[in-house]
Amino acid sequence: MPEKTGKFNFPYDPKKVEHEIYTRWEKSGFFNPDNLPQRHTEPYSIVLPPPNVTGTLHMGHAAMLAIEDILIRFERMRGKRTLWLPGTDHAAIATQSKVEEILSKKEKTTRHALGREAFLKRVNEFAQESHDTIVSQVKKMGSSVDWSREAYTLDEARHHAVYVAFKKMYDAGLISQGKRIVNWDPKGQTVISDDEIIYMEEKAKFYYFTYGPFTIGTARPETKFADKYVVIHPDDVRYAEYEHGQTLEVEWINGPITATVIKDASVNPEFGTGAMTITPWHSAVDFEMAERHGLKGERIIDTYGKLLPIAGEFTGMKIKDAREKIVEKLAAKGLLVKADENYVHNVATAERTGAVIEPQVMKQWFVAVTKEFTIPYSEIPGILSGSRTTLKDIMRKAVESGATRIMPERFEKVYFHWIDNLRDWCISRQIWFGHRIPVWYRGNEIYCDVIPPEGEGWEQDPDTLDTWFSSGLWTFSTLGWPEHTKDLVAYHPTAVLETGYDILFFWVARMVLMSGFHLGTVPFKNVYLHGLVRDEKGRKMSKSLGNIIDPVDMIEKYGADATRLSLIIGAAPGNDTKLSEERVRGYKHFANKIWNIARFVLENGASADNVITQEEDKKLIEEFDAVARRTTAHIEAFRLDLAADALYHFVWHRFADILIEESKPILRGDDANAKHSRRAALFALLVGSLKLLHPFMPFITEEIYAGISLPDKKLLMIEEWPAKQT
Repeated sequence: MPEKTGKFNFPYDPKKVEHEIYTRWEKSGFFNPDNLPQRHTEPYSIVLPPPNVTGTLHMGHAAMLAIEDILIRFERMRGKRTLWLPGTDHAAIATQSKVEEILSKKEKTTRHALGREAFLKRVNEFAQESHDTIVSQVKKMGSSVDWSREAYTLDEARHHAVYVAFKKMYDAGLISQGKRIVNWDPKGQTVISDDEIIYMEEKAKFYYFTYGPFTIGTARPETKFADKYVVIHPDDVRYAEYEHGQTLEVEWINGPITATVIKDASVNPEFGTGAMTITPWHSAVDFEMAERHGLKGERIIDTYGKLLPIAGEFTGMKIKDAREKIVEKLAAKGLLVKADENYVHNVATAERTGAVIEPQVMKQWFVAVTKEFTIPYSEIPGILSGSRTTLKDIMRKAVESGATRIMPERFEKVYFHWIDNLRDWCISRQIWFGHRIPVWYRGNEIYCDVIPPEGEGWEQDPDTLDTWFSSGLWTFSTLGWPEHTKDLVAYHPTAVLETGYDILFFWVARMVLMSGFHLGTVPFKNVYLHGLVRDEKGRKMSKSLGNIIDPVDMIEKYGADATRLSLIIGAAPGNDTKLSEERVRGYKHFANKIWNIARFVLENGASADNVITQEEDKKLIEEFDAVARRTTAHIEAFRLDLAADALYHFVWHRFADILIEESKPILRGDDANAKHSRRAALFALLVGSLKLLHPFMPFITEEIYAGISLPDKKLLMIEEWPAKQT
C-alpha cells in the first residue's frame, strides 16, 4: 500500500478547513452568475427569505439555508446560471420592540424621551450589528449566495421601490384611508395585522346578565357600557315575538338605556342563550354586523387599555382591574344571572409584545383586496391583460392555474381558505422604524408621490408601512424594479420560494399579490414549504424550555456538513423535524466515513489513469448511474430528504461497508488487470459520489476533491453533475 501523503495523513477537521474553503469559493466569483463558465446558460433564481435583523439565526433559518443551497448547488452543477440573492429584513415592529426593550431595561428611558431621529439612529445601529452577525452565520452554513447583490428591505433601492409601489396602488384606488375596526396593541401602541396575532387559550369566567327580557352572555362585561343593540337570529323561535328594529327600555350598568332589537342570520342560536348584545367599536365581528345594519358604535376603551368617561365611576381603570367591580355592580342591581367558572376561549395577543389585543375603530391606510381594477398586463392564466380583476382574484388564480405550485400540495387548500376569508389589509403602523408612508398633508390637501411636495406647510404622515408591504416586493425589488433591469428580465419569476409553512400567509400570499399587480406575473414558479425544527421530544424550541439547539454551536462542534444533513434527512416537505445534538454528531461520523473512503481509494493507487476493463466493475458504474438518476429525480421533485437518504445509504452501506471490503483482496491480489480495473471503478465511484454529495455536504466534498489529481479539474462547485437532466 502506498505511503500516506498530504491532507489524508490526518483526520478530517471541519474547523480547520471550512473558513478557508468558503473564502476560496468567494474569491472564485462563481456565487455571481455573471462569472459562471459558458456552459451555464438557463437562468435559475432563488431569493433568500430575508432574516429579521433582530438577533441571530436559529435552526429554522439553518434548515432554510441548507435546503436552498442544495437546490442552488445542484442546478449550478447542472449548468444553470444560478442566482441566489441574499438579504435581510428590517422587521419594523420586531426590531423597534427589541430596541425599546433594551432602552427600558438598560437605560431606563423610552423612544419618546430620545426623540424620533435619535431613536432611529439607535435602531439602525442595532440592526447593523445584527446584520453582520447574520451574514457571518449564513457563511458558516456554506451558503453560496451572491453577496454582490445583497439587499436590505430598508436600503435606498428598496425604499424607492416601496414608494413607487405605494404610489401605483394609490393611483389605482387600491390604497386608501378609512375608519375601520383594526387590531390595536395597547403595549406596542400600534395597529397590527391579523397575521401578527397569536391566540392564547385562556380559562376565564363567562357571565350571564339580565338585559331587559333577554339573558345575554359575555366574557368581557367591561366592554358593554354602550351596548344598545340586542341581536338574535331571525328564525329563533324563542324570540319570535320581537321584531327587527323594535326598541325596549332596559336597566343597564349605569342606568336605563333604550335598546334596539336586531335580527341577523350570522348569530349562532346554539351559543349561550342565542341572544347577544354587540359592541361595534371593540369587536371586529360586531363592527361588521353594525356596518350591515347601519348601527352606531361608541368608544369604551382608550388606546392604553383604560376605560373612557362613558364608564362612569370606572373611568381611567384598566379593563382587567375593572371587570369584577363591574360584575359586582350588575349583581347589586340584580342583573347577574350566573357565572360559568370553566369557560375556555382563545384570547388574541400581539406576537411581539404579548399584550392582549383591543380592537379599535381608527383611521388607517388599507389595501383593498376585493375592489376591481384594470390590470394593464398579465401573464397569469385566467387573468387577461386589460381585464377587470381584484387582488384577491390574482392570489387565487396564480395558484389555481398552476402558475405557482405549492408543495406539499395539501397547503393549497389552506391557502385558498385564507384567501376566501381575507379582509382588506391594514398597512399603516404607529411606529417610527420602517418606510414612512409617502403621503403629505397641508390643511385639507393630500399629496401622494415618491418625492416630497414642494412648498411650505406640508407634513408627512407620521405612520410607517407594515413590514410585509416592503417584503411583499422582495422577489422583484431585489432584481432592480421599478427599473426594467437585465436581472429582472433574466431572473423573474424566480424558480423557487422556499420558506416555513408558518408564513404561508404572512409573506407568500402577499408576494403573489404584489407581483401580480405590479408586474402581471407570479413571483415564483414553486413554493417549497419546510416544517418547524423541534427538539428530540417534538417540542418547539424555546428559552423557557431550555431546549434550543444553536446552529453555530453545532457547526463549531461537528461542522457545517453534519449540521446541514441533520436538517435534511427525514425532513419531508411541510413536516416538522425532530433534532438532537446526538443526531448532528451522527452525521459527523458520516463525514468521517467519506474522508476515510477517499483515503482508502487514493492510497491504493486509484487515479484517473486507470481504465475499467472488468465486467463486474462496469456493473458497479451502472449501479452508481442508477443512484445518480434516482438522486436527481428526488431533487427535481423537491424530495431532498429522499435524495440525501439514498446517498447516505449508498456511500456508507454499499460503498464503504461492501464494495471497499470486497475490493481489498482484489487490490492485494496478483491479477494486474483486475487491480487496475477495480482502482478505476473505485476512483469513478469516489469522484461521482463527491459530486452527488456536494450540494448536501459542500465543505468536505470540496476539500477531498481538491486533493484528487484530475485533468482540467475545477472547483467541485462548478463541475458537471453526474446525471443528465430528466
